[in-house]
Amino acid sequence: KSPLVTVEVHISRGLPGLSIVGLPETAVKESKDRVRSAILNSKYQFPAHKIIINLAPADLPKDSGRFDLPIAIGMLVASGQVPPNMLGDCEFVGELALSGKLRSVKGVLPIALAAREAKRDLFLPQVNAMQASLPGDNVIYAANDLTQVCNHLAAGKQIPRYNKKAKIDNIIYNVDLKDIKGQMHAKRALEVAAAGRHSLLMVGPPGTGKTMLATRLPTIMPPLTTDESLEIATISSVATQNNKKFAWRQRPFRAPHHTASAVAMVGGGSNPRPGEISLCHNGVLFLDELPEFERRVLEVLREPLESGMITISRAARQVDYPAKFQLIAAMNPCPCGYLTDPRGKCKCSEDQVRRYSSKLSGPLLDRIDLHIEVPALPITELTANTTDHSETSEQVRARVADTVRRQLMRANKLNSQLDNSEVVKYCKLASGTQEFFTKAMEKLNISARSYHRILRVARTIADISTAANIDMSHLSEAIAMRNKR
Repeated sequence: KSPLVTVEVHISRGLPGLSIVGLPETAVKESKDRVRSAILNSKYQFPAHKIIINLAPADLPKDSGRFDLPIAIGMLVASGQVPPNMLGDCEFVGELALSGKLRSVKGVLPIALAAREAKRDLFLPQVNAMQASLPGDNVIYAANDLTQVCNHLAAGKQIPRYNKKAKIDNIIYNVDLKDIKGQMHAKRALEVAAAGRHSLLMVGPPGTGKTMLATRLPTIMPPLTTDESLEIATISSVATQNNKKFAWRQRPFRAPHHTASAVAMVGGGSNPRPGEISLCHNGVLFLDELPEFERRVLEVLREPLESGMITISRAARQVDYPAKFQLIAAMNPCPCGYLTDPRGKCKCSEDQVRRYSSKLSGPLLDRIDLHIEVPALPITELTANTTDHSETSEQVRARVADTVRRQLMRANKLNSQLDNSEVVKYCKLASGTQEFFTKAMEKLNISARSYHRILRVARTIADISTAANIDMSHLSEAIAMRNKR
């Protein structure tokens, strides 16, 4: 939520002038000229005295034009032109035009959530009202200009309470899992990934359907809860000024190009902004051509993959952004892409293949739950009319939703989020299975991290089949989906 900033105005005798203190950025410093013109053009008197405006707390940097409206209201109250009796229960946000009109600002949704928690009425520009109404039970007054706000404070309820609800469209997907021919093993891995929110790496030659599979993952994931939707909308509100379109209850899907920088991926800048991993919070981050990303860009994903949070530290401030994203990645098996193609088209040397694979670090690969091969389809299977017998996204989504409910009832979290102690508690192996798992660990040289990840995946597979414990078939399938290169 947005931190509370209190605007204090003091008018005293002395040479006329206006100063703003409290770590204002350039956009806030320039508000003195916007506020002056807005007050005069709204037919009020600008105080011809010494004016000091303090934005508290003093150690919190302030930026953007969102403070224009509260500064103007504070000056009019301090000069006796607007009564102060209603200010105790109100909060104000908005940028002023020179004419006194109110313009939209970024970050309205976290402000609305904070005002709702404080049980205060929120005055804001008309164009921001739809976004601010998403919480549903907060008191909003949407104004077009400064005069309208001042008349409301002076004469009472002149502005009607904003009662329109944000338009929530039904989720309509333009793609379906049924569109993909063959690749039953990959589709199964996609279902397991969706059911437990596991990360997934697909390896295969070009044109085998890796991108098609990734883009269809959101279609089989369960709808977002209200709280999850609010979290996504809040991040979007901070990152963009788009006040019209809301993909409510629809999981974000982000697919940055492999030329994206580390700052673009995790967020940052002089005034920190959310990056790709935060913009796909509670959604999917798809990285195609994974080895083509810069190594340092991929390494910054390691910590948020584990913690679900990214901390951006700068000299003047530190910002925490949520980053509970599901990583789906795709890559070719070699530089030319045809190493595993049965037609023998690959011309890469062993050294070239080794250098290509070494672009991905072991610690990063170890944090990806599922590693699967997506082979090239035989032409006979590709041209066969078997699509009608495939499951649709809706059918798979219903099964995934049941699996998710089962996990939440058991541990109040998804299997991929279980810590090591919870893995011991909930991922119980059926009798005779532990010995098989021990031998598999020794033969495949499985690390401790991989051991727990395999158990989490096996628990998800068991949940899909509604089994109480993990048996041999669940464990074998989980190990097969851990086919690391």
